[in-house]
Order: sequence, then structure tokens, then C-alpha cells
Amino acid sequence: MSWHPQYRRSKFRHVFGKAASKEKCYDCVPITLNVHDNHFCAVNPSFIAVVTECVGGGAFLVIPIKQTGRLDPHYPKVCGHKGNVLDIKWNPFNDFVIASCSEDATVKIWDIPNQLLKRNITIPKKELFGHTRRVSLIEWHPTADNILFSSGYDYKIMIWNLDATDTVLSKPVKIIDAHKDVVLSMSFNTDGSLLATACRDRKICVIDPCAGTVLQEGSYKSHRVNKVVFLGNMKMLFSTGMSQWNNRQIALWDQNDLSVPLLEEDLDGSSGLLFPIYDSDTCMIYVVGKGDGNIRYYEISPEKPYLHYLMEYHSHLPQKGVGMMPKRGLDVTACEIFRFYRLISTKNLIEPISMIVPRQSESYQADIYPLTAAAQPTLTAEEWLTGINRGPLLISLRSGSEAVKSLPQFLEPEPFMEATNLSQQPGAQGRMSLEDKQKPREIERSRKRLKVEESLPEDEQICLSNAFDISECPPPKTENELLQMYFRQQEEIRRLCGLVIQRGIRIKQLEQELRNPCMDTGNY
Repeated sequence: MSWHPQYRRSKFRHVFGKAASKEKCYDCVPITLNVHDNHFCAVNPSFIAVVTECVGGGAFLVIPIKQTGRLDPHYPKVCGHKGNVLDIKWNPFNDFVIASCSEDATVKIWDIPNQLLKRNITIPKKELFGHTRRVSLIEWHPTADNILFSSGYDYKIMIWNLDATDTVLSKPVKIIDAHKDVVLSMSFNTDGSLLATACRDRKICVIDPCAGTVLQEGSYKSHRVNKVVFLGNMKMLFSTGMSQWNNRQIALWDQNDLSVPLLEEDLDGSSGLLFPIYDSDTCMIYVVGKGDGNIRYYEISPEKPYLHYLMEYHSHLPQKGVGMMPKRGLDVTACEIFRFYRLISTKNLIEPISMIVPRQSESYQADIYPLTAAAQPTLTAEEWLTGINRGPLLISLRSGSEAVKSLPQFLEPEPFMEATNLSQQPGAQGRMSLEDKQKPREIERSRKRLKVEESLPEDEQICLSNAFDISECPPPKTENELLQMYFRQQEEIRRLCGLVIQRGIRIKQLEQELRNPCMDTGNY
């Protein structure tokens, strides 16, 4: 069981949740009383948006992130829906554009002014008409600009291209009609090439969103799934739901085999929903309970037991929903690795919760802040619609750092990545075609590196990787540089161990596949 104490090395073993002081909370916020199972809150470094109560339709509030304290009861709203607002999501590449969906079967795109709101916003930038019943979920594509996904009670997922000049769109560019019941959850992998969905009929699907085809589908009799999330590039899914005995339950799945979960664990007997929230930079999964004040968090690894319990944040005030701050909005001087915004409807309060790694130094801690996704798209909408997939642009959270272009398949500097020997990978030709578009200096450097790798023996080629290149690192001159070198070497060792384990698992799978045909022929 993952909750047993396990004596292993981890930079995040002592992460703790710290609630903001009363002055830094948002008070007197009329939080919605809707019972729909959504977050009802969206956050970016500029604004916090929360669904609110409104007479005669649906509305939500957009509050500047620094405007804490008591909210004016006459504060302007964003109101234009004729039914209750069910979901809101900020554009990941524009802090002043937000999408909302409602029970009135529409999706609306809103422009938020840079200055403080002085009157209600009632005219949207765009209106999307296509669903025949209420729209319950919306998701922005993680790397393509102006691509929006919506899902409704008509069992359809619609894909919208917002680059169109029309203010009213009635025809989506694609429709995914692969579900026989209401879609409860949608989640993308890192480059947006795969979409995972959880359906009310207990099925989990992995879909190619561009082609609209179902790649994997599965359900398990002892796990009634509610929410599902992709675990970055670890080729695994994490889901929350209920067991046969109505206990709250979590499960881990191999994205290539959804017949049986890799791990299944009961948590408690509460009836509230569990929201899974994954941080791909730290490989941590947060499980937020709706209707209680608990936030459990675990560390994910590619080998058994896969899930390592870290700690739990407790509060006596139950949360109605939760919002998450993107990495670029965190306080790196306080070693803050994640931040939640809890909606406490019983107190009309929004309470920030900072997840902090305890460190004595106030300087930038590079080992807990790997490169993270930037707020810039790597694809246009037209490029994605033609079938191109590309990883996110990566940036360092250190002030003054520049963005780094990532490779299309290995998109995150995770500790457990696939092998990066480009000369031995089947996708090497595709990557070289992308490199041709980069700067000449980068092209020349990558070609030299490939020649060096080819000239080395196989057992020495593994030392060269995208995550850490020993030959290019100068010797450390200060204690700080020595520590950074040490942590980088530790991450490289963990990455290589994960790679060896993954190859061992693949070997076992191939051996099993070879045995199965032999057994089948024996039956005949």
C-alpha cells in the first residue's frame, strides 16, 4: 500500500501546505451553489476567475490576482449566459482571454480588460453554437494556439478553431462521437497528441484528437471512474472514482493497456468527488477532495509501487472547488512548487494554499524548478489540424532566463524519460526535419553531437543525453555549483534507472506476447 512509510530519497518528501493569512485571501465572494462536479475556478498570474451566483442566467467574477481582502458586493461580473455557468478556463497563451460553457448549450470566449472592471461584461468576443444540450467541460489544447475542446450532455466532443474571423461559430472543425454517455473528464498528454476521457458508463478512453479515433478503451468492474488525468510523458493515466463498496478510490493505468489497472487503492468512505491534479515538473499528483478540506499528495515513479504517499493537508473548512496557479506565477524565493485556491462556499472565501519545499536558503533552487511549459504556443491552429504535433516551449523560472525549444516526443525534463540517443530512435528523421528550421548554430551543434555519439561505443553513448551532458559541463568552482552538479547527476542516475526498468518491462511484455501465440496454436 502506498501510504506505508517508505525510506527512499526524495526532494519532495517534506513538502507541506501553507494557508495564506486572512489579508491575502479573497473574502465575501458569492461562490456558486451549483452541484456540478467541476473546479468552478480558474487562475493565471494576472486574474482569478470564479463562478458565482446570478439571477436570470449564469455569471462569473474576474478578480485581479493582487486584489485580496473583502470584495465589493457590487463588483462587476462577466454575464452573458442564459443558464448556469458550468466550467471556465483561461487561455494558456493569453492571460486576458477566458472561455466559459453553460447549461444554455453554448460556449463563449471573453476578452478581459487590463484595468480594473468598472461595469459588467455582457458581450463576448466569440460565441460557439454546436451542442444540442448543456455543455459541461471545456479544455484548451496545451500547445496549439486557439484550439478549444468542448464536451456536452449530447455525448459529443467538439473541436473549435478560434482563429476564424466570425464572431459566431456554429460548425466545429471536428466532432468526436465516440461516447455513449456523458463525458465526465478530459485530459491531454504533454504535447496534446492524445486525449484521455472518463465517461459515465465507467469507461476510460485514450483518443487521437486530430483523427478522432479511439486508440484504447477499458473499464474495470471494481472501479467506477469519475476523473482521469494524463501523467505527462510517463505513459500512464491516473483516475479517481468509487469502489464497489462506495469507497473513494484511486487507480493507476498503463495508457497502452486499460484492461486492468496497475494499481488500485481505497482512500476513505466519504461521498465527495476527488479531483486529481498532476504536476509534471515534480512528478507529483495532488488528490483534492470535494466536500472536505483534505489535499493528499503523492510522488509518481515508473517502477513499482508506482505511487509514493508524501503527506496530506488538512483543514476543517470544506472546499467546493479549487483553482491552480500556473508555474510561472509561483514565488520561487519561498520554494513554492504549487499553489491552490480553495473555494470555501460556507464562508464565501477563496483561500490560497502554497505547497512549499522547506529550504533554508532564499536563493533560486534549480533542483526543484526544472524547465517548465511557457505561455507561448508552438503550433498554429492550422498546423495542428493538418496532423502536426509538437511539444511545449520550455522556460526556466529563474528571472531573466530565455525559452528553450523542446523535442516533439520528449517534452519535459522529467527524471524518468525515454532514451535520447537520436541515432537509434525510429522518430529521428522527424526530429531532424524540425531541426532544419532552427538556427544554423543549433543545427551544427546537434550534428556534431550525433557524430560524437556514433563514434563512441554503445556503453559510452548513454552518457550523452538531452537531460545532462557530462562532457560539456565545466568543473564546479563554488559550493553552489557543486551542489547543482550533484543534483543533476542524481536526476540523471534516476532517469537511467527508470529507463532500464521500462526496458525490462517491455522485454517481459514481448515474452508474454510470444507465449500467447504458442498457446493458441496448441489449442488448435
